[in-house]
Amino acid sequence: MSGELNPSVLGRAASLLRALAASGDVGVSTSDLARRSDLARPTAHRLLCSLAGEGFVDRDANSGLWFLGPELFLMGSLAAERYDITDVARPVLRELARETGESAFLSARRGDETVCLVGEEGSFPLRSHVLHVGIRFPLGVASAGLAILAHQPDHDIEDYLGRTDLSAQWGAHHTRDELAQRIAMTRETGWCVNPGLLVEGSWGMGAAVFDRRAEPRWALSLTGVESRFRAERHDALGALLLRYAHELSSTLSHRGSKP
Repeated sequence: MSGELNPSVLGRAASLLRALAASGDVGVSTSDLARRSDLARPTAHRLLCSLAGEGFVDRDANSGLWFLGPELFLMGSLAAERYDITDVARPVLRELARETGESAFLSARRGDETVCLVGEEGSFPLRSHVLHVGIRFPLGVASAGLAILAHQPDHDIEDYLGRTDLSAQWGAHHTRDELAQRIAMTRETGWCVNPGLLVEGSWGMGAAVFDRRAEPRWALSLTGVESRFRAERHDALGALLLRYAHELSSTLSHRGSKP
């Protein structure tokens, strides 16, 4: 994008790119991207055209849908050398999915959000489609975000909850009081449960993965239908999550991975 951009313009452009990335490879209309980024449609269209001119996004001439562009692929390939941990995570996800039959995912913390990096489908034929590669949730929403948030220092949690109203977008189960209860439960067990709070019948469980400084930078998740996450199965699934989360944390620590 030519010219000097102020921070607000950069932030708006970044929000459009994040919204586009969260959609996967299906493409998104200008109107939908504007809504997801909380921008006026003319503003979103103007920014998207500027991003397209630099190769950061691409627009299908027939459908009019937007996709991530080739320039991001080139940049991402270079950034992967520093940030990509999927090579060591995939075998862990594969084993976790094999042992449980559920779909297993790895998410990473990015600021006040988590983004799903990679997944492995389980053998059970019915699946939850709430979580997929590229989707983002605020900390405290979905099992990965709750697992990471629960392992933050108390003052960081207080600061986050004090400036964030998750219930406005994610519903009454995400009030500060309810989040505090789930954080306490997660700290007690080490793993957390999302009992269909995003989509009815779609459950998830998560456990934090730590970097070499013992900070929760990632999370392993299991997702599936409600009948596969009955209370009597929680302890067994939680134990597996903790075991594989510890294994991945140890591997990353020895590799010296940077957050």
